[in-house]
Amino acid sequence: MAAADRSSSIVEYFGGEAGYRCGYCKNVTGNLSHGMWAHSMTVQDYQDLIDRGWRRSGKYIYKPIMNQTCCPQYTIRCRPLHFQLSKSHKKVLKKMLKFLAKGDSSKVAGDVTEEPMDSHREDAVPCSCVLKNESDISQSELKPLSVEETERVETEDNNEEEEMKEEVTMKKVESEPPQTCLDKDSAGSSERSDSAKLTTPKPGKGADLSKPPCRKAKDIRKERKLHKLLQNQPHTLEVSPSQVEPQVLLSQNSKSKANQPKSIEDFIFVSLPDDATHQLEVRLVPVSFEDPQFNSSFSQSATLFAKYQMAIHKDTPSECGEDEFTRFLCDSPLEAENPPSGPDCGYGSFHQQYWLDGKIIAVGVIDVLPYCVSSVYLYYDPDYTFLSLGVYSALREIAFTRQLHEKASELCYYYMGFYIHSCPKMRYKGQYRPSDLLCPETYVWVPIEQCLPTLEHSKYCRFNQDLKAVDEGCIKELGRVRVLHKRTVMPYSMYKKRRKGPSDEASVQQYASLVGQTCSERMLLFRS
Repeated sequence: MAAADRSSSIVEYFGGEAGYRCGYCKNVTGNLSHGMWAHSMTVQDYQDLIDRGWRRSGKYIYKPIMNQTCCPQYTIRCRPLHFQLSKSHKKVLKKMLKFLAKGDSSKVAGDVTEEPMDSHREDAVPCSCVLKNESDISQSELKPLSVEETERVETEDNNEEEEMKEEVTMKKVESEPPQTCLDKDSAGSSERSDSAKLTTPKPGKGADLSKPPCRKAKDIRKERKLHKLLQNQPHTLEVSPSQVEPQVLLSQNSKSKANQPKSIEDFIFVSLPDDATHQLEVRLVPVSFEDPQFNSSFSQSATLFAKYQMAIHKDTPSECGEDEFTRFLCDSPLEAENPPSGPDCGYGSFHQQYWLDGKIIAVGVIDVLPYCVSSVYLYYDPDYTFLSLGVYSALREIAFTRQLHEKASELCYYYMGFYIHSCPKMRYKGQYRPSDLLCPETYVWVPIEQCLPTLEHSKYCRFNQDLKAVDEGCIKELGRVRVLHKRTVMPYSMYKKRRKGPSDEASVQQYASLVGQTCSERMLLFRS
């Protein structure tokens, strides 16, 4: 036996709660989860817990009862080291750069404006013991893409330039004038053109053949891109750009880029012009009232939180005051750690503040853990909704994970909370590729592409296709569970002998099976 170690995680397990209202399908009592209160927690213990399907909201740690809850919530992680920017992601990044450089806040055709900007963090669960005053979180309005559509969007933009170069090269090889191709079928084509002139379709009976066919937007974009390359390419020839062979300029332009698509850093960390209209600064602030930066910005940050909650989630002022803000987004059970081999910022909970021209317009709440950056929540100024701050902040956090990986090699994942396939509005998290879902039975990671077909048939799925596979981290020896009783640490086998009153073995067994053998032997389970 020993006194409680301050560096140990101390938790109080509540068991499975009665059902409460689901923020996704609005079922009044359909949302079911296990929960525990974390008085303190090490970053390694929390890392291991989220790898078993747990998630925190403030100091409350909860785990959905996956085979019973109305909307199963699967832990999802992105692999930032191999992250692929989609076309919509690039639009958001370019829109931010344009706004910063020129102050342009106009909407661009095709922008993803339907998605609530904090939707990739809207997984906070109301709890009767901790979050009973929290309003239900609204959901994303973004229409989800199918797997095929997502893959197409991700590859289309990267392939466009390559296809354009191939077309230009083909034009160079061709020595025959264009009209020779038309001569082969001149008779047939003349007959068709004559009939087109004589035949006028009735209204509503198809295309008007007397007018030229509509051009595809993709072809127009390729033509514009080629024209821009021709205009911007420096050259010393005493001829106009239109007279220069296009393939020569394209090959010269591609030498430096080696036909490589732009990385996320190329979009985020581009230098702004000296006369830029706006300045954006992203500050990483430890969540600690002992930190000067956190203290000095607390009031402004709390005010922004209230503004966001009232405008987006329709909270009343009493539901989003400073006390609620503190309990929900400032109180963290994670103990800060700064090992030599870790990232420069250390491990723990942080607020990533987005300062625009000297004021905070958004705050991303994140946990930096041994193997990942875990997204907790985002709140922003509703006046800047046009900047798609939810998507933008997610991309910044992916880039931030890549940056931390350079110092801490094991830190290489970005956890986005829960993926809820049964709620179509919440499927957008699968668009951050490549990503994996956690198997709710064996706790192994499976690429999301392999999971989606099974989720189409059943809202609850075991992703591990090996039917013989089991939870390798399951509890094997209940007596080894660490217990904190009367300020004394002891194994459960000893506590069981000393306990007076009815047995609590069933509750301890459930707790240990949910947190796993490793955490149950490392964390301290508080018993009164």
